[in-house]
Amino acid sequence: MKNEVLITSIIKDFNKKIFVSGDKSISIRCVLLASQAIGKSKIYNLLESEDVMCALKCIKKLGINYKKNTNYYEIEGLGLEGYKTERNIKLDAGNSGTLARLILGLLVNSRHKIKISGDKSLSKRDFSRVTEPLKEFGVQITSKKKMLPVEIAGSNFLRPIKYIEKLGSAQCKSSVMLAAIKTPGITKIKALKSRNHTELFFRNLKIPINIVSNRKYDFIDIEGQYNFAGFTYKVPGDISSASFLLVLTLLSRNSKLLIKGVNINKSRLGIVKILNRMNANIILKNKKIYKGEAISDILVNSKKNLKAIKCPASLNSTAIDEFLVIFLVAAKAKGISTFKNLGELNKKESPRLEIGISFLKKIGIKVVRKGNDIKIYGNPSLSLSGNYTVKNFKKDHRVFMTSCIAALTLGGNWNIKDKDSVNTSFPEFFKIINQLGAKIY
Repeated sequence: MKNEVLITSIIKDFNKKIFVSGDKSISIRCVLLASQAIGKSKIYNLLESEDVMCALKCIKKLGINYKKNTNYYEIEGLGLEGYKTERNIKLDAGNSGTLARLILGLLVNSRHKIKISGDKSLSKRDFSRVTEPLKEFGVQITSKKKMLPVEIAGSNFLRPIKYIEKLGSAQCKSSVMLAAIKTPGITKIKALKSRNHTELFFRNLKIPINIVSNRKYDFIDIEGQYNFAGFTYKVPGDISSASFLLVLTLLSRNSKLLIKGVNINKSRLGIVKILNRMNANIILKNKKIYKGEAISDILVNSKKNLKAIKCPASLNSTAIDEFLVIFLVAAKAKGISTFKNLGELNKKESPRLEIGISFLKKIGIKVVRKGNDIKIYGNPSLSLSGNYTVKNFKKDHRVFMTSCIAALTLGGNWNIKDKDSVNTSFPEFFKIINQLGAKIY
């Protein structure tokens, strides 16, 4: 079977209620924290993507047992000292930067050297942003050219550190936080605001943590070496996955979609804020708090008369995984949209800023770039009729899904390679798209 899809017609109007898969960031944190708990944890709606399956395989290699039941995963944690870090263990993080960076934090007390590797895409990403602060705890970490594979040898004499996170990276912050729970004393973190799933988990699990915030930074103190009990958790829907369906609906004709039970953590809500500034009128309904995380149903309707945006850079970190589909909306909006300080996009699974610009030009949209700032000249009448092939995007799942949304809303005949890339984060993508009436071959 060819690893590609063909799309030759736009999607017809639809009016549906759906659920999306479990949140990837939270799913990985569930697996890793359950592996450190004492006793059994039950995780419902765990995302069964390649990234999360890699996390389960990694904890299995470290001596943690798990099993899949009818509607939940059960993980039997052995506490903060429970990993069986025997000699010559090799962990494969696949394509998951979240897994690779976070699990390094949990290996700071490993008894023997452990090697962490990843696929070709992940192996080209910078890991010094986590290995350098982790070295300050007293561990030995080696890597070539600051990239994977990384070898880590833990220490029995860990020391707490003071760490300043300047990139707005939740992965870097979380890696240090996970190392802190293994370390005696109080680790102090000053972090540029980013996703706070790990902080919410710590509070829910009664891990000693204190957070003081101002407009720009969070000041986090963590007292280490406190064991915590196994837990039960139902993973909410992933807003990054939902974003493709929001834009599909927004750019389609006479359509309406209600996505149930989605995580709307304020550090992830940039996609909704940005689209609403572009005249989208996306509505959050039935809001509630579940173990610290905000959850809501999301209602979106087709929308004409979308308008350009001068996107505040302050929203970048809250929409970092959604900018490709945001660019697609800007392509259909009236006026010139401006986006600034998007260099972090090039540090994802692929150089997304480069690919995003190239994609927009492919479909006839003018883009002007200056450094990491871009201007997108929207065309509300944009309609395609030519032949388009999308390939050589390093199997980036978000590039693939953005291409599908473009094909289903703009027209044209599309051949999009590497369809299995969706398994990284959204394995139910095709199932849901087909439920909405898309014709994908």
